[in-house]
Amino acid sequence: MRTRRVEIAEGVAAGGRGPLLLVAGPCVIESRRQCMTLAKRLKAVAAEAGLPLVFKASFDKANRSSARSYRGPGLERGLGILAEVKARHDVPILTDIHETSQAEPVAAVADVLQIPAFLCRQTDLIQAAAGTGRAVNLKKGQFVAPEDMRLAVEKATAAGGRKVLLTERGTAFGYHNLVVDMRSLAILRGLGWPVVFDATHSVQLPGGAGTHSGGQREFVAVLARAAAAVGIDGLFVEVAVDPAKAKSDAANSLAVDELAALLSAVESIRQAAGVARATRDA
Repeated sequence: MRTRRVEIAEGVAAGGRGPLLLVAGPCVIESRRQCMTLAKRLKAVAAEAGLPLVFKASFDKANRSSARSYRGPGLERGLGILAEVKARHDVPILTDIHETSQAEPVAAVADVLQIPAFLCRQTDLIQAAAGTGRAVNLKKGQFVAPEDMRLAVEKATAAGGRKVLLTERGTAFGYHNLVVDMRSLAILRGLGWPVVFDATHSVQLPGGAGTHSGGQREFVAVLARAAAAVGIDGLFVEVAVDPAKAKSDAANSLAVDELAALLSAVESIRQAAGVARATRDA
């Protein structure tokens, strides 16, 4: 099924018959230098692959397992860094919000407001994000059936949202584990909006390391290739120069040096599965 086309920024869209959207960046903003370095490298990788890029990073990880874990620089400083990334590297920005009061200031910088998976049923939060007119990325909760995401979509559209993305990031499978039901991607596509597969959070082991989440990054490529065969409009990947040293999601982030090979494999499978680019369909 072809999903509708959602314009994110000039020259960057998801869905329709367009190319795969790459959403990539660090889990959390650790420093200005980190974001600038990764944005530059990601833009080069995306350009080489011929794919549109949205740079993602969180200014605050409000749902860390432990209160002692690093959360990020906060709203004001974080948005300042993201605004500089956007201006210097000419790339759209995605970041998440956790409170309704954050919607307007974040929308002044970011092109996509993300609703975290844990908050995907928070009506006021979804509607505040949608009311800004920016694209809204609804991450499917680990506890939500894919067909029930239609209700989250209805909340967004009722508030005037006309740019919706749906992201699959795994479903809780007992304690400290997630599983990706590939049927979910087809069900989400049936809602008509572009579907993104979050390849790195899907291999997370929530709370699996005691005071923080673990992960199995060796399965990132496995799941991304499978998702491409089912049909996706975008790929979400958290990257780091050295994942082992990342302050958040170290165990499931991908080394940025490995991204090009992953994109090549995903695009090859996507083309073979018949999810073709507009230029090849013309």
